[in-house]
Amino acid sequence: MEKKETNVRWGGVTAVIPVRAGSRRLKNKNVAPFAGTNLLLNKIEQLKKVSEVERIVVTSDSDMMLAMAEQAGALIHKRAPEFCDESTKTFGEVVRHVAENVQGEHILWATCTSPLVFPSTYEQAIAKYWEALEAGYDSLVSFERIKRYLWNEEGPLNYELGLKHVPSQQLPDLYIVTDGILLAPREKMIEWSYFHGRNPYKFIVDKRTAMDIDDGLDLATARAWLDMDESVSHIEPFSKGTM
Repeated sequence: MEKKETNVRWGGVTAVIPVRAGSRRLKNKNVAPFAGTNLLLNKIEQLKKVSEVERIVVTSDSDMMLAMAEQAGALIHKRAPEFCDESTKTFGEVVRHVAENVQGEHILWATCTSPLVFPSTYEQAIAKYWEALEAGYDSLVSFERIKRYLWNEEGPLNYELGLKHVPSQQLPDLYIVTDGILLAPREKMIEWSYFHGRNPYKFIVDKRTAMDIDDGLDLATARAWLDMDESVSHIEPFSKGTM
């Protein structure tokens, strides 16, 4: 069911939840049990609570998932198998195909495998997105900031061995795309054949919010995070009161 048009300055937002029948690492991942329901239905319910989301579209090759989504009140887009098998079409072609087949001025690509992105975070991201467009950014992407010692086959990438070694807190900022929040104008997604541009606003999220489920261990971790208050992720591990 579509929501009434809103009067936001830059137009309305269509939330797209991409799911498919196949999953190589975790069977039926997109409908894995989570939070008393499953990952797909959990994400639909989260997005229903985001005021600036005008419509929610589930795009899939799975009739079962599409029926589940429709019953939950989402719109559906049936993808042909070649747009879901990860080999016939490139990922960019899939993004363009989906963007061409949904309505709305702006698309929020909202994966159900990022189940700890809650409605309040989506609302904060959308508000920042409007500001980012005004400031000249072309899109918004959620990132987790990391400070870790990284190597490639040739050795350290972001630090030096020996006397010049520094504590991790002094390492340069690096960023992981979390895939939890990807916002861009729909027409631009079609033009780019991608869900964000080359000049995205970095919307930084914490480790809990950044959780992305790829395998069974990730799913177990997300379930554990769900039962924790958000403030837990900000407690120093050896501070008084944590014993």
